[in-house]
Amino acid sequence: MEGVSLNHVVLGLVAMGISALLVLLGGRPSVKPTKYQALLEGYLRFVRGMLTDNIGERGLKYTPLIAGMGLFIFFSNLLGMVPGLEAPTGNMNTNLAMALTVFLYYNYEGIRENGLAYFKHFMGPIPWLAPFFVVVEIISHIARPITLSLRLFANMKGGAILLLALVGVAVKNPFTMALSPVALVFIIAIKFLAVFIQTYVFMILSVVYLAGAVVHEEH
Repeated sequence: MEGVSLNHVVLGLVAMGISALLVLLGGRPSVKPTKYQALLEGYLRFVRGMLTDNIGERGLKYTPLIAGMGLFIFFSNLLGMVPGLEAPTGNMNTNLAMALTVFLYYNYEGIRENGLAYFKHFMGPIPWLAPFFVVVEIISHIARPITLSLRLFANMKGGAILLLALVGVAVKNPFTMALSPVALVFIIAIKFLAVFIQTYVFMILSVVYLAGAVVHEEH
């Protein structure tokens, strides 16, 4: 956990507000969609595609969770691009809260969908090695929220630190100042790419964890 600063909470609420506002601005769906409505529909189709590819048609009920989480992470990451602001996802508290939400939810769904049979996959395919597989699976599952939150934190925090460091180096002498605009444009472009990639990674891993929890009876 990081200090007692609540900046990540405030900025997290800002990211939530932006996400909710942009969804509301889409208005009621129309037969002839506007470009903005088409953009929102394209995003939802993307999320639904991830869910159906990994879970099947019944995975569509998880669309609000994955789509909402994706918007929040994206705009949280994007806030880190604004000078003077820090991405809420650059704080472990925010990421761990989201990762634990995913962890608790997919385990709940696994038990709800499969009952006690959900725990069979913890025992592995070989009965006499069940005690070994149980330990490995428990450790693996406990590690998931940790790695999920650390991956996002490291990329967002590391990217911000790198950008600040490069700016500091660029302004130290006239030669680097002359080259800094080109270098900074390149670094900012890479940072924007990381915003999209890290949002996608968190979303797809959440979908994969859900899939692993609810489709055991088919394996």
